[in-house]
Amino acid sequence: MDTKTKKRKIVVIGGGTGTSTILSGLKTKDLDLTAIISVADSGGSTGRLRDQFGFLPVGDLRQSLAALAHENDQAWIRKLLLYRFDHGDGLKGHNLGNLVLTALQDICGGTPEALGVAGHIFRLEGNIFPVTTKNVDLVIEYEDGTFLIGEDNLNSDKLGGKKIKRVKLSPTAQIYPKASKAIKEADLVVIGPGDLYASILPNFVTDGAKKVLSETKARVVYIVNLMTRYAQTRNYTASMHVEEIKKYTGRYPDFVIINNGKIPKNILESYAQEKGCPVIDDLPRDGPYKVIAKKLATVAQTTPNKADAIKRSLLVHDKEALTEVLLNI
Repeated sequence: MDTKTKKRKIVVIGGGTGTSTILSGLKTKDLDLTAIISVADSGGSTGRLRDQFGFLPVGDLRQSLAALAHENDQAWIRKLLLYRFDHGDGLKGHNLGNLVLTALQDICGGTPEALGVAGHIFRLEGNIFPVTTKNVDLVIEYEDGTFLIGEDNLNSDKLGGKKIKRVKLSPTAQIYPKASKAIKEADLVVIGPGDLYASILPNFVTDGAKKVLSETKARVVYIVNLMTRYAQTRNYTASMHVEEIKKYTGRYPDFVIINNGKIPKNILESYAQEKGCPVIDDLPRDGPYKVIAKKLATVAQTTPNKADAIKRSLLVHDKEALTEVLLNI
């Protein structure tokens, strides 16, 4: 009789720093871990490579690679994958990990194949799948009837914090079958944290994503962002974030996790300069989901790079604290 305990299957859906934080915490546990990543990114080094080579954008995929690299080798692998050139004709602003993934896509003929090879090279503690293999752009429609094309527009504050009505993909795209299978077979599905309209919701406007999430028997968790983004979620409370998740996924999450820890004054002042503020917890304690409020915020341990065109978060979720909450669920 086989006495081996079957590993719990956890799927993390998102993109960017928030997803990599979750992955780097969970990978140290004995889990069957899969990341499903948005491929609507169009800014920075990723956008330049996408325009020049025509492959799927690799920035968020690269962050997940760095997070899932084998623990004993991660320090140097992470440095390599996240290294950004700050000088050099044609190289300034580019990320080395983006260049590596672009080269692998060219050699292998596709993104899933490139990620498979990268998984062997970097000895990943899990799987990474793009949410779709189709090259798509994010279409952002505002309540005043105007719209913009390109996820990079959501990094700009030039629009005056206009309210977003909806986002969609152009052209329409089908969910990658292996991503769909992972969601269907999961024990736990984790959505977020991450930019709501740039990193999270683009996954669920992929054809088939909403359907498979409604069919999975997994518990679904949504992790609320720590701060609002002026160009995306100006004045959004926690319940407003959750309602958007429901709108795009067709269901409420089973659990909603939110930070209740104090944020340092200097960090608040920095975000205030960008018209960002802490997400207010107005979640109902007797609603259709269970609320878990914990001290989860920590200051990001990163060094700003002058060649990076995108503003990076000063505040991130504490991966150890968040991992403990998720494992308890």
